[in-house]
Amino acid sequence: MLGISLRQLEIFVAVAREGSVRAAAAKMHLSQPALSMALAGLEAQIGSALFERKRGRLYLSERGGDALPKAQEIIERTRDLAQSLRGRGTALTGELRLGASNTIGNYMVGDLLGAFTAAHSQVAVRLTVGNTDAIIKGVLGHALDLGCVEGAFAHVDVETRPWRDDALAICTRPDHPLARRKRLRAGDFAGERWILRETGSGTRAITERILATLPPGQSVLELGQSEAIKQAVIAGLGIACLPAVAVVEAIKARRLVALHTPFLDLRRRLSWVLRRSSYHGALVTAFLDDAAAIKPPARARRFRGKPRA
Repeated sequence: MLGISLRQLEIFVAVAREGSVRAAAAKMHLSQPALSMALAGLEAQIGSALFERKRGRLYLSERGGDALPKAQEIIERTRDLAQSLRGRGTALTGELRLGASNTIGNYMVGDLLGAFTAAHSQVAVRLTVGNTDAIIKGVLGHALDLGCVEGAFAHVDVETRPWRDDALAICTRPDHPLARRKRLRAGDFAGERWILRETGSGTRAITERILATLPPGQSVLELGQSEAIKQAVIAGLGIACLPAVAVVEAIKARRLVALHTPFLDLRRRLSWVLRRSSYHGALVTAFLDDAAAIKPPARARRFRGKPRA
């Protein structure tokens, strides 16, 4: 019978997350020799290497990839058991690895984390920001406990839970010809120069859906951040479909105009994503409970297009 200890599993998971013995040792407040010895002992017990070294970095072997989610679940269940034995009212501890797509991570971090961090001061939250595809990959690869994304997607091992509705806005400079029209129609967008987000982002996917309902235009730029696109529109390089939350201040300052387009559906759903086959412990449950109790702000209400059918 294997004599694997919880500490060995924690070391294995730390090395898998950090990608190096040095970083994992620093995170766990251990010397590198002590951590290496514990990891070697674990590999000796199972009779297989858990990592492969490439270019100075450790990567999970096939056996390590299979073992990681099970090790994480054992650690999480042990933490939840200890919490239960201590009784209700005991403060939650541990680390929550949260991912957020760019719009959410850059413009809604207060809504995302405020209530939870205030209520659970002993929990360390590690926030990763990337496009929707990157966050989904992080959840599927066990690098993230939970993700929050915009955009539609489907995967057999991803569970989706709605968070709130959001809105986009078609933006131009105030001196753009479209901004001067009293009443816009779809045909007015023929030949327009569009600035787009990169492929893989939720905003890009929704923009493509919107563009499919308009006359053909030109794609003149593709940028990886809404802030960069906003500045490009302000500079007069084209028009763009941007998250309303990202352009509120620029519109107030009269650097941008949000076009009135009631013939377009500019709404989208922000959602939580979890790995369906993973165990979701007390930290994830508490986070989702706190997030569900927060009322969404009304700041984007004026930008909403026609409601979903």
